[in-house]
Amino acid sequence: MGLMDFIWPVFFPALGAIVALVHIFWKRKEGMAVIRAFLMWQLAIGLGLSYIYAGFGHLVFPDQVAASIGWPPGSPFQREVGLWDFAIGIVGLLCLKFRSVWFWTAIVIAFGIFSIGAGIGHVYELVVHGDVSINNAGPVMYVDLLYPIVLGVLLFLSARRHDISDSTRIEAD
Repeated sequence: MGLMDFIWPVFFPALGAIVALVHIFWKRKEGMAVIRAFLMWQLAIGLGLSYIYAGFGHLVFPDQVAASIGWPPGSPFQREVGLWDFAIGIVGLLCLKFRSVWFWTAIVIAFGIFSIGAGIGHVYELVVHGDVSINNAGPVMYVDLLYPIVLGVLLFLSARRHDISDSTRIEAD
């Protein structure tokens, strides 16, 4: 169990926050543009890069990742979870290109359903089976449960003054 097992769930959202702050100060953003820039970088880095990293782990090192979650090696769930993680990570990165309220909303909803469901699964495994593995009961459990809420709040705040019938670009740059 390495240091990255402890920090990866919060590393990418923290990196996204740092990049967002640099963007906001560099471009001198104000008001709603600050929230939109923060959301954009959370979707691209906090979700996008984080889930590409997680997908890579599930697909390339499935036995090690399974052990870190408390699952037996060789389970086909690794491939399925890895492909989902990789796919949602790519879609998160695409938020830099596709900046419509609807695109971002779809990503936050899809990610939220999966992530909160996974978080509830982690809690279940902890309570019912006593699984205290680092990638079951560690930081990933809390991030799975809380990060979708953070993204949902940012999305709500950024779309609040945006005409949701308008599919035009969200200005975050």
